[in-house]
Amino acid sequence: MTSFDRGRALRDGTHFTLELPTDLGLIDSAIGYLAGRLRDYGYEGSRLTLNFRVGVSEALANAMIYGNHRDPAKRVRVEVDLAPEQVEVVVRDEGHGFDPGRVPDPTLPENLEEPGGRGIFLIRELMDEVDYAGCGNCVRLVLYRAEPLPRAS
Repeated sequence: MTSFDRGRALRDGTHFTLELPTDLGLIDSAIGYLAGRLRDYGYEGSRLTLNFRVGVSEALANAMIYGNHRDPAKRVRVEVDLAPEQVEVVVRDEGHGFDPGRVPDPTLPENLEEPGGRGIFLIRELMDEVDYAGCGNCVRLVLYRAEPLPRAS
């Protein structure tokens, strides 16, 4: 696992932070606020309405449900670096973390009926970059404004 360099300056961008209590009912309004900020910055289309909304919603839900164990006394911190070419979102919970490499692939036949892993799968499919840091209680999501070139197989 890696740590993230938060000290770099954004070229023509902006940085802001949200602190959310562990309350699943706040995810929709937080995503609406974030999507509005991206829209004001010129982001649009399915990259905003699908990739960003679903990817970040899943990260917030995972942080609240699995990281903070739905404990309303715990918080989720969301740091956003918004630049013309990409948006970077770091979601950090107050949990003990996990090893993302040990989460079973939910698309394998033996896991289709098993709970868990689908949110992480969706995040990885919808976002352009996904990295975990620390003990696994911090995830960095990056979405480029434009569709990236196809991934090599």
